[in-house]
Amino acid sequence: MARVLAYTSPARGHLYPLVPVLDALRARGHAVAVRTLPSEVAMLRERGFDAAPLAAPILAVEHDDWRARGSMAAVRRALGVFAARAPHEVADLRAALDAEQPDVLLVDTTTWGAAALAEADGRPWAQWLPFPTSMAAPGVPPFGPGLRPLRGPVGRARDGALRAAITPGFEKALMPGVNAARGSVGLPALAGEQETHTRAPLTLYFTAEPFEYPRAAWPASWRLIGPGTWEPPADPPAWLADVDRPLVLVSTSSEFQDDGRLVTCALEALRDEDVFVVATLPSADRGAGAGAVAANARVERFVPHGPLLARAAGVVCHAGMGITQKALAAGVPVCAVPFGRDQLEVARRVEVAGAGTRLPARRLSPERLRDAVRGALGCAGGARRIAAAFAAAGGPAAGADAVEALVPATLPASR
Repeated sequence: MARVLAYTSPARGHLYPLVPVLDALRARGHAVAVRTLPSEVAMLRERGFDAAPLAAPILAVEHDDWRARGSMAAVRRALGVFAARAPHEVADLRAALDAEQPDVLLVDTTTWGAAALAEADGRPWAQWLPFPTSMAAPGVPPFGPGLRPLRGPVGRARDGALRAAITPGFEKALMPGVNAARGSVGLPALAGEQETHTRAPLTLYFTAEPFEYPRAAWPASWRLIGPGTWEPPADPPAWLADVDRPLVLVSTSSEFQDDGRLVTCALEALRDEDVFVVATLPSADRGAGAGAVAANARVERFVPHGPLLARAAGVVCHAGMGITQKALAAGVPVCAVPFGRDQLEVARRVEVAGAGTRLPARRLSPERLRDAVRGALGCAGGARRIAAAFAAAGGPAAGADAVEALVPATLPASR
């Protein structure tokens, strides 16, 4: 049996999708260690993993992309955060390798310092990706602005021109940090961000077509296994049994990005609709939900999403990949209101897949949101189609199979 070490960025939305794959590996007899954000260490230890927190200098580099003006500036700022963490990840992962002596290493795709060390180290390793890929392909729009795919000569011309305009800014924010980390472990510099996508022998991509835009071919090292929808087990709230109207879940980001006005707007937009609104505020956004709450609504800091989605008619969210795919995996349509990061891409995929509606945050108003929610509730058939595709992708078992294929054949049966 193998020793597996998983190294995450300090984000629940990057850890939670991987947990079922780690559970599957442990159930097959492999020993699993994890380095992640401190708040999740106790939970992971209870699941039987040898968990420890990331180093303090990594945790000190926090996202502030919500301060940026414009979606592209926000993406550049987020990339700058990942680049700033990279040198600290090299030292932190090196210590973890010494402590755990893993046979296989799993690395979060946004931990570029850890990826550099993994590549230089020489043992089998893989990356996992819990958000839309920026890997270029014919017919796929350039990552960032959330454009609709456009085929034919016009689409190729549009995508080429925009990619040439967008890419330099992204690479200026990211590549100096990536290449500095690579240089520190003796690896050559990469020419650009696109080269990062195929360095790992295996990439687990937590989505599936047709929610992800179909491509003529994926790299041989990539496995699309469907979304990771896991969340910590929790009992449904007692009040849920008394809800007798169609339930609409409103959710904001688990990492602060100043999107609390989505809750305030949703409460006003749906005040007179024949629905029951449950709004959750995992990052405790300042001022979110302030004021009187309508009779058909509840505002909670935390409620487990699983029991709500089992009852939900629709979801209104910030278009984070986690909650969006979790809703669609349950066959629940989504009204996606993107604020930044990868959310413009996620929201557009919701719309293109016919699984919900998209309303840019800059256009957010109670009237527009009400119309967008009504439209989303009519997309239940599209959501069920995506749910079926997700279920067919293989899930945690497929991910565990792919990781096991990396295990050296000469490894002893027990250690």
